[in-house]
Amino acid sequence: MALRLGGLADLDPAAVPLPAGTEVTTRVDRIVFGELRTQGATARVVVSDGEGVEVVFLDGKRARFLRDEVLPRKLGVARYALRRALAWEQLRPCVVIDTIVGSRAWGVAEEGSDEDRRGVFVLPMPWTTGLVDPPLDLASVDGSQSYWEIGKAIRQALRADPNTLEMLFAAPAIVDPMGAELVAIRGAFVSQEIYGSFGRYALSQLDRLEHNQRLAEHRVTVIGWLRDDPALELGAAAERLADSAQIAAPTRADAIARARDYIKQLYRSMFDQGAIAANDWASLRAAAATQLELPRDLRPKNAYNLIRLLDMAIRWLGGEPPEVRVSEALRPTLLAIKRGLVPMPEVMALARDLTPRLEAAREASPLPRHPDVAAADRVLRLAREEAARRWIVRTEGPWGEGAPVPPEARFDE
Repeated sequence: MALRLGGLADLDPAAVPLPAGTEVTTRVDRIVFGELRTQGATARVVVSDGEGVEVVFLDGKRARFLRDEVLPRKLGVARYALRRALAWEQLRPCVVIDTIVGSRAWGVAEEGSDEDRRGVFVLPMPWTTGLVDPPLDLASVDGSQSYWEIGKAIRQALRADPNTLEMLFAAPAIVDPMGAELVAIRGAFVSQEIYGSFGRYALSQLDRLEHNQRLAEHRVTVIGWLRDDPALELGAAAERLADSAQIAAPTRADAIARARDYIKQLYRSMFDQGAIAANDWASLRAAAATQLELPRDLRPKNAYNLIRLLDMAIRWLGGEPPEVRVSEALRPTLLAIKRGLVPMPEVMALARDLTPRLEAAREASPLPRHPDVAAADRVLRLAREEAARRWIVRTEGPWGEGAPVPPEARFDE
């Protein structure tokens, strides 16, 4: 049996907060881009403003609903949403570091760009001494603000997590002196671990983008063939795709097998998006004769972030002062990518061109092999000891006499 917050048996799913990322089902029919989307459809919350929510469906299309027109998909989701909202309300005053991150910190913000914040909070002592596990993350309902518990933030920084290091180096605002020590030793987290967390992560994402781009290109090709020849069989389509796409393989039979796998991935993804009736070739062939929407050139949000991460890894590994703002030389390119002015193949080629520089920077890096774990441990202990001291002597503020009451440990009925 797990200890959880009790008293949720009478939880009203139509009233709990729905933070960004919450899975929901719709309660009403809605016309979405000219098509009827019947009630019971599954979606994920993108934006929540209290009165309503914007959701994205499995096929990527978005719509807006009133709050009472959607429900959390599962009771566990509703429970999680409530706990998350309560944690935000109670522990938001315990933030000790608050940093503007994202495009505004990178220097590529434009009119209308969001203001995203990340930071660190310190738990009041009573939240660390009971049976109920305290939250290690705080997030606003709209997802624009998120904060990590100081121990979690330090562990992430020791792994050279890009988001955590960005928070520490992008002009952090110290809200409470307990955050000052962490900012003071932020250089202790800069090590050759950056190669794996920044560089290799970016390259792994590049592999995914290249794969998705191939699938998008194959989708256009295969649908075009099916419109010209509705009777085209899967085997024949695989042979044509192996030749037209020049799929590399040891033998022609292997190339055809890979092409067949690509086509299967194609109709599987289209079925998951609700674009075809079933997960099979026959359904794709039937849908191709209709006004089946062709995919646009892929320009995912993280495309320019790949270039930014690779460039930052090269600069930091090379010994430049840690700086999250992009260089003036790179900024025009990133803005062009962000605006969709650079075709995806060119973006991926640019990222590939940075790979040799990344390897060279790692091999010649003056940075230490590992971060300073001892310094990080000292700062964590100091912060937690200070939070305990404030509770014991009942100082003013959210760690002393104003500390929020921790959740009571109870078995759910």
